[in-house]
Amino acid sequence: MQSPGELSPREAVDRFLARRRTEDTESSISTYFYRLKLWYAWCEEQGIEQVSELSGWSFEQYETYRASQEIAISSLHNDMDTLKVFVEYLEQIDAVEDGLSEKVHVPHVSKKERSRETKLSTEDAARLLQHYRNSDMLYGNRKHAFLELAWHTGARVGGIRALDMRDYSSEEKTVEFVHRPNTDTPLKNKTDGERIVGLQRTVCDVLDAYVRTHREKQHDDFRRQPLFTTTKGRPAVSTLRSESYLVTQPCVYRRCPHGHDRRQCEFRHQHHASKCPSSRSPHHIRTGSITWHRDCGVPAEVTAERVNASIDVIREFYDKATKREQMENRRRPHLDKLNVGDF
Repeated sequence: MQSPGELSPREAVDRFLARRRTEDTESSISTYFYRLKLWYAWCEEQGIEQVSELSGWSFEQYETYRASQEIAISSLHNDMDTLKVFVEYLEQIDAVEDGLSEKVHVPHVSKKERSRETKLSTEDAARLLQHYRNSDMLYGNRKHAFLELAWHTGARVGGIRALDMRDYSSEEKTVEFVHRPNTDTPLKNKTDGERIVGLQRTVCDVLDAYVRTHREKQHDDFRRQPLFTTTKGRPAVSTLRSESYLVTQPCVYRRCPHGHDRRQCEFRHQHHASKCPSSRSPHHIRTGSITWHRDCGVPAEVTAERVNASIDVIREFYDKATKREQMENRRRPHLDKLNVGDF
C-alpha cells in the first residue's frame, strides 16, 4: 500500500482539494487549484516525484521562481500562503515531517501595498453610472443594472448571480443574499454571508427598469427565477465577469485613454474585454465600493455587514478616516450618504 509520503505533488494536491470541498465553496477551491497547479507543475519540472522530498530549500526555490516572474507582491503572498496551508495538510496526514510548513516563507504585504490594489475608482464609477443613467439606450440594461447593484452593495459576483426575483424588493428597497448550495447558488461565506442590504431609490429605479424591459423571462435549472438572466437562464459567473470588464471600460463615456478606436478595438468584444488596461473585474468593483463606503463616512461595522467582510479587514485596508472624522461619522445617518449625486 502506498504511504502518504509517496504521493506525487499532483496527487497530494488532488487529495487536498477533495478535503477542502467539504468546507469551502467551489470558488475558493478553484483559487486553491490555480495556485497549487503552478506549484506542482514547477515540482514536476524540478524532478520532485514525491512529497517526502520537499524541504525548506525547495520552498525557497519556488518562491524565488515565482518572484522572478514579476508578479505583484500580493499575488506572491497569496501563492505562498496557500502553499503553507497545503503543507499543513500534508503534516496532518503524515506525508511530511511535522513543522515543515513553518519553512514556507509567506512574504509580508503592508497595508500600504495592499491599498494599492487595482480597483474601480470612485471618480470612474460616478462617471460610468451617470453615463448609463443619462442614456436612453443603455438605461436599465443588464450591464447597467449589474454595475449599479455591484457598486452600491459591494457584493461579490457570486452573491449577485445568486439573487432571485424574490430576493429583490423595490417597495422595501432591499436585496437579500441567501445561501442556497443545493441549487447551485452558494455564498462564499455560506450562511454567514446571508444578509439584507438596503438600496437607494435611484438604484431600485434602475433595477425596476431592467426587470420591466430588459430581463429575459427565464428560469434556471431548478425552476427558480434569477434576478439576472440570459436567454438560457441564470448567467454563469464568467458571463457576469466578462460583462463587468465591458461595462467599466472608460471609452463607454469618453475617448479611449489608450488611443484605440472604439469601433475597431478588440477589447470591446466580450472575450477580449479583460485585456483592456482600464477595464475592471467584479472584484475591482467590490474593492472600489468598499473604499467608497468608507470615504463616505459609513462606519466599518456597517460597511462590513453590507459587503460581508470582517470588520478587521475593513479597518485595516479601507479605513482612511482620522479619529475625529470617525467620531463625526458615527453621528451621521449612513445609507443617505451613498448617493451618486454626491460625487
